[in-house]
Amino acid sequence: MLAGGKGANLGELANIQGIMVPDGFCVTTEAYKAITEYNQELNALLHELAHIKTGDRDKINELSADIRRVIESIPIPPDIAEDITAQLYAVDGEAAYAVRSSATMEDLPGASFAGQQDTYLNIIGKESVLQHISKCWASLFTTRAVMYRLQHGFDHSRVYLAVVVQQMVFPQAAGILFTADPVTGNRKVLSIDAGFGLGEAMVSGQVSADNYSVRNGSITDKRISNKRLAIYALKEGGTREQEIEPGLQDRQALTDEQILQLEHIGRTIEAHFACPQDVEWCLADGVFHIVQSRPITTLYPIPEVSDQEDHVYVSVGHQQMMTDPIKPLGLSLFQLTAFRPMFTAGGRLFVDIAPHLASQAGRDMMLDTLGRSEPLIKDALLTLIARSGFISSLPGEGQQPGKSNKRMPPYMETEDDPAIVADLIRNSVASIVSLQQSIRLIPGNELFDFILQDIQQLKKILFDPQSFSVIMAAMDASAWINENMSEWLGEKNAADTLSQSVPGNITSQMGLALLNVADVIRPYPEVINYLQQVIDDSFMDKLDRFDGGRETHDAIDTYLRQYGMRCVGEIDITKTRWCESPAILVPMILSNIRNFEAGAAASKFEQGRQEALDKERDLLSRLLLLPDGVQKADETKRKISLLRNFIGYREYPKYGMISRYLVYKQALMNEAQRLQQDGIINEAQDVYYLTFEEFREAVHTHKLDKQVISARKEEYKLYEKLSPPRLMTSDGEIITGKYNREDIPAGAIAGLAVSSGIVEGRARIILNMEGAYLEEGDILVTRFTDPSFTPLFVSIKGLVTEVGGLMTHGAVIAREYGLPAVVGVEHATMFIKDGQMIRVNGTDGYVEII
Repeated sequence: MLAGGKGANLGELANIQGIMVPDGFCVTTEAYKAITEYNQELNALLHELAHIKTGDRDKINELSADIRRVIESIPIPPDIAEDITAQLYAVDGEAAYAVRSSATMEDLPGASFAGQQDTYLNIIGKESVLQHISKCWASLFTTRAVMYRLQHGFDHSRVYLAVVVQQMVFPQAAGILFTADPVTGNRKVLSIDAGFGLGEAMVSGQVSADNYSVRNGSITDKRISNKRLAIYALKEGGTREQEIEPGLQDRQALTDEQILQLEHIGRTIEAHFACPQDVEWCLADGVFHIVQSRPITTLYPIPEVSDQEDHVYVSVGHQQMMTDPIKPLGLSLFQLTAFRPMFTAGGRLFVDIAPHLASQAGRDMMLDTLGRSEPLIKDALLTLIARSGFISSLPGEGQQPGKSNKRMPPYMETEDDPAIVADLIRNSVASIVSLQQSIRLIPGNELFDFILQDIQQLKKILFDPQSFSVIMAAMDASAWINENMSEWLGEKNAADTLSQSVPGNITSQMGLALLNVADVIRPYPEVINYLQQVIDDSFMDKLDRFDGGRETHDAIDTYLRQYGMRCVGEIDITKTRWCESPAILVPMILSNIRNFEAGAAASKFEQGRQEALDKERDLLSRLLLLPDGVQKADETKRKISLLRNFIGYREYPKYGMISRYLVYKQALMNEAQRLQQDGIINEAQDVYYLTFEEFREAVHTHKLDKQVISARKEEYKLYEKLSPPRLMTSDGEIITGKYNREDIPAGAIAGLAVSSGIVEGRARIILNMEGAYLEEGDILVTRFTDPSFTPLFVSIKGLVTEVGGLMTHGAVIAREYGLPAVVGVEHATMFIKDGQMIRVNGTDGYVEII
């Protein structure tokens, strides 16, 4: 807060043995406050700026210019000017200086603010230095700095600026080094950019730099650029551009020896700061001078482990359709529920699959399993497996994967009997009812042990062999149908149509049930008008005053009893459930009233059922015409029966888990409210930032360090800005997969086909389901869909998601509703603009912008 990020880090660097930092001093934020704090004109302009929206660029430009003009016109008080002059002469009064801005909100672990304020090079003389210090202060209000703060929610009046005045270095070469690869995130690869002269030409993009990659004392890659231009400092002050002699333009800016010397310097600095660093350096007279080091803020964190082994982490969020960060209570509870150990990083969960990759059978199983759920993860994994050395093989196992007939572990066979599914659902419901009754009797000090015991019951239900067998039987039947219908009849993705309107799918029933709620409300215009004005959850209490209000209240209440435990990101217990905030459902109810006639739920279901029956009859009749047609038709009929009897159950285990989570949450929040009443926490929701065990300890001891919660809240804000990788190694390297597609039209965006059909319509980019406005016939484009999105599915005619696989929730429901769908379309919400007409090819797996 005194020297700003740059100044503070330079002070640290100057104290590291063996690191050369040019001499200088810091004009602290106290000086900035002294000239700005009581200036009425400036404070009036800052007050006006605080109320400007980011979209009003003209006004931002105007106000920023006015603020800079005012700051530059304020004379530096004599006592401060004298102190600066004394420091100048203490270093070297005749020397040239770099005058550099150092803001209090730059070079932070979570936000670099790099390049937001100005730097002035080769400034000579007291008056010129003082003038440029004022210019640095004013640069706190460049348009780019103001916009950045507005976008990130920082208060302009609480950002202060120090100024670093540092003796000028006249380098032969300069550049930047990253102690982790800034592209892949690999912490073991150090990346160096280097050019001739000052680094300004490179930073400003005027010239390309050489790039060298170094790993463990070895140069692993060099890219030598053509360097036609350099910027050099003039002895009399200022800088000049200079053409580089043709014979030198393609020469390395650094020798190999200098590259390795710079690697050592970088690792020394990284060790001091204990995190990957972005370092600015200059080479003058054979000596490296360090002029800045800051944390690299764009790297995704690596899971913390106690060993030095190689690990391969796969994102759980991409499997669960929940790539947003999860708060600590949600993370710890889901980990307790999981079948295998999970690791946390960046507020997300990961599974280490390295042990499976040590054997040929394990590699094949992982490729098969992950290939079904996420083709981009599979492609990334293939890239990793092809490398030699990273994955250790078990004795007798070859280094390269070969072909194997082994697949997922065997599961018990199950007969084609719908009663099996009915029994599984009945047992799950009975178990939840028993939990609801029992948990009410548990005193607070025993609640956490009770929940831990019940989680064991939940795990038995989730991982019940019979339940798993039902799901796998349906998946295998689907794969068998698609494979054989394609081979025998040339029919692509036949199982998609056969999966429409299957019985017992709790998630698709949820979408149709909200259509029935709309039917109850539709005859009552007063209620509809009232719902259009709803702004908070108190609306339920005021419904009775309207004609039809009691009927509306009962219909919504009935819906919430069945589905109120659901919400976006529902695997995170801390997320707000529909029963906790019924207003979330109102826009969807109004959309259903607007877009559909009465009885739409039944007619939609019957239409899908009829299409599936028609498809079955069509396939069987065509099969009978083939050689061995009777046998093929009989086998196909059995597989279709398996599919339709069992595929709907795919959605039930998660529904049961989330139902249990709501019971846990209600009991836990009662304890949170007691902690709040006793002053242990400020608000009940603070417990979201504690792990399950920390929460338990706080209840038992009645003690808690509130700073832990404050720190976790700030940490969570940082995590919200991160995009989790699908696949990451313990070196921090993010390996990205790609679609190797040559069968799609030019300009089309590739994805995974999960629900057949081709449809055209208006793209609606929905990043937040709350308040989502859809018209019938729109195509939903979003990052991911979990079951809570299902009520939107009744209004759309196509689906595009950035995340997803063949058996994820969005794909299953899209098939049941007969919606063409393409998932795993990377950056779809950026490439496709809201309102554009697009074509979704759910048969071949691509999207075209019309």
